[in-house]
Order: sequence, then C-alpha cells, then structure tokens
Amino acid sequence: MAEKEGKLVPNTDSCVFEGTSGSTGISVCMVAKAKGYKVFIVMPNDVASEKKTILESMGATVEMVRPCSIVESENYVRVAERRALEYNSEDGNGTSKKGYFLDQFENPHNFMAHYKHTGPEILVQTGGKIDAFVHGSGTGGTIAGVTLFLKPRIPHLKVFLADPYGSGNANKVNYGVMFSQTEKEGTRRRYQTDTLVEGVGLNRLTSNFARLFRKGSRSHGCGVNGAYTIDDQATIWMSRYIMENDGLFLGSSSALNLVATVKVAKLLGPGATILTILCDSGQRHLTKFWNNDLLQSKGFDVSIPTSLDVFL
Repeated sequence: MAEKEGKLVPNTDSCVFEGTSGSTGISVCMVAKAKGYKVFIVMPNDVASEKKTILESMGATVEMVRPCSIVESENYVRVAERRALEYNSEDGNGTSKKGYFLDQFENPHNFMAHYKHTGPEILVQTGGKIDAFVHGSGTGGTIAGVTLFLKPRIPHLKVFLADPYGSGNANKVNYGVMFSQTEKEGTRRRYQTDTLVEGVGLNRLTSNFARLFRKGSRSHGCGVNGAYTIDDQATIWMSRYIMENDGLFLGSSSALNLVATVKVAKLLGPGATILTILCDSGQRHLTKFWNNDLLQSKGFDVSIPTSLDVFL
C-alpha cells in the first residue's frame, strides 16, 4: 500500500521505520532488504540483546531507548515515528528522501493480514473443527484478525486471551477496563518495566485490538470470551516443559500462549480441540528468557515440571 501511494520507492534511499520489541523488526528487515529499502528499528533497551545483534547483522540501523509509556516522547514507538518524519525531507540535491513509519500497533493492514490470510488458512487446515482459539495480544492484529474471521464461520468458537502480568489487556476483556495490578496506587513505578515476556501485553488499547470490542457482541462489548493473566514463573516452566517433552524450543510469548491453552483445556474438558500459535523461537531469547543464571538470580525456578498440573 505504501508503494502504491508513492510513500516508498524500491531501490532508492527510501527507509522503513518501526518501533518493535524485535521480532516484527526482523521480519520487516527481511522484506525491506529484498525490496531495496533501508531499515531503521527502535527498540526498548531491556529486550534480549541478540535481537539487536540479528537486526544489525541484517543491515538495519538500530536505536535503543529506555522503556517508558507511550505518552512520553522517548517511547520506542514515538521515537520511530519521529525518526521517519526527520528522514522524510529533501537532501542537499533536492532529491526527496522517503521515510515511512509502519506503525504496527495502529496500522489496519496488520489486522487485515490476519483477517485475509491467517484466519482463512486456519479454517482450511482445520476444516472448522476447532472449539477454541487462544492467543496473546501485542499489537492485537493476530487475535483480532483471526477472531473476527473465524467466529462468523464457526459459531460455537470461543476465544481466550493470554496476557502477561503487568498488562491491562486481560482486565479490559474480563471487566471492560484497561488496568493492571502494577498500576495500583502505591505500587506504580516511575518507569514501568515489562515482564520477561517480550512482544505481548500492553496498558493501552491499540486500534487493532480495539476491533474486538463491539457493542452487543457480549458483556463489555468484547469478541473475546475470557482472558487469563499468566505470571512469568508459569511461562518459564512451560518453556522448559515443552522443550523436554516435545522438543520445541520456544520463546516467551509462545510459552505464554501454551499456559493459557492448558487452562482453557481444563475449562472446556475432554474432547475439545484448541488452537494456539507458537509465534517465537527460543533462539531470540537466549540472553534473557533462556538464561538460567539470570532467571535464578531474580528468584525464578528453572526446573522442569513433571506434569501439566502445575499450570492449573
């Protein structure tokens, strides 16, 4: 769309800008480089360091900023937007330099990609024989796109949100208010820090996630049937359990999805078919989520659970 509108021109000085915790940036870099664009990524400085290394190895320029609220000018998303505006100017020769901010959190094409592609793919591959869909929300594009495509076609389908501790999305789904316990008076810090889970969970309602909140769809107007707040310890345990028992080396958001999936399986009972998406690899989380020494220094248990009962 940006190319059709002339906002990006392949094989010129056009540059794509994005604020990301890493994974989207890596995907953006793959496509942008293939099409002849420069890439400028802004990330919070508390993400796993290998994401920065990967991006720079792929040829992206990476700027790290401290984690802070979206209302602050130094938030990584707002910095990326500002850098695009700064770049999008004429150089000394009068040649137009095009800088384009992708804006994954608010860009409707994020939602549409999952509505037009991920949702239909799921429907075809499962034949519609699924009872529940479980997923987290970072930008909200995946859960909104898949949910709004599948629900009209699978009337009995239930959708559940997996949300990390510190995010307000679960409270928004369950009670209609965007709120996290970390925002209680007396507990809120000057600079909120994310949990170990990267790339999912927010304390603001994005345009993509907001598509799920429609008047009359259910209580609070939400197209999601329920939400689970998952703590870091359970997410750590799940990543180790699934590696030991299924050989899947997963990142934090995938492990988060699986913990919530186990809870939904308990809720729905035997015979239910439950779908989730394993959306990140442990290879991008080696220095943080898969760093046992670091986790133990923070008081986490990195042992492998003997059964799934620990998640119920």
